[in-house]
Amino acid sequence: MLAKPRFMDDWKKIQEQLKNFRDERDWAQFHNGKDLALALSIEAAELNELFLWKNADDANVEKIKDELADVLGYALLIAEKYNLDINEIVKNKIAKNAEKYPIEKAKGSAKKYNTF
Repeated sequence: MLAKPRFMDDWKKIQEQLKNFRDERDWAQFHNGKDLALALSIEAAELNELFLWKNADDANVEKIKDELADVLGYALLIAEKYNLDINEIVKNKIAKNAEKYPIEKAKGSAKKYNTF
């Protein structure tokens, strides 16, 4: 049997830390699927704002770290809310994308799968 990669345990530990942080503050009552998705979207917009009107290389990396952490945190809380295995759902999505974007059609192209 193959050993489980360490990062899988790391994500679970981080997810548990997020849950503990939330639960210690009695915030689970506010963490319904809709509000978590809205929070994720808002944090993603804050991440985007760091790049607005700048060259991509001019964004502040320290601020990127904070906003990206917020995005990932809310994504993990959504996965926890719906009891989703993040490793499984990401691997499944990669497999779906591999079918939609076969190398021979997609390599070097930014076209959407339905425009090949």
